[in-house]
Order: sequence, then structure tokens, then C-alpha cells
Amino acid sequence: MLAQRAAGTGVATPPEQAQARALIAAIDAGGIPLHPAKVNQIARDLGLEVSREAPVEATIARIRELLLRA
Repeated sequence: MLAQRAAGTGVATPPEQAQARALIAAIDAGGIPLHPAKVNQIARDLGLEVSREAPVEATIARIRELLLRA
């Protein structure tokens, strides 16, 4: 898939990273995550431990931080 290609590198982006990047892009475009459980699942797929009680904003910040390091 073209969406799974890292920009200009020709290396496939892992699907969990692609999903996380799509989430962050949607939020940056003004979207609001309607399902906190979906945000938590994306974070878990990236290897983050997430409490069910964790604020969505905190989880999104952790996802952003992880993507910056990836």
C-alpha cells in the first residue's frame, strides 16, 4: 500500500505506526477522537502500557512522543 510507505525512504511503515500517524494527522487537522478505547488500543499496539483510566490527551501525547523517536 502506498499509505504504508515511509515518506521518500521506500521502507514500509509497520501497520501500527501507520495507524498511529493517521490518528495524529486527524487530530492535527482538527478531529477529536470519539473512542478513547481505540486510542488506547493504538497505543498498546505500539507497545505502550495504557490504563483504562488514563486521560485520552495523555495517551495521545505519549503516542506523539513515541512517533517522534521512531
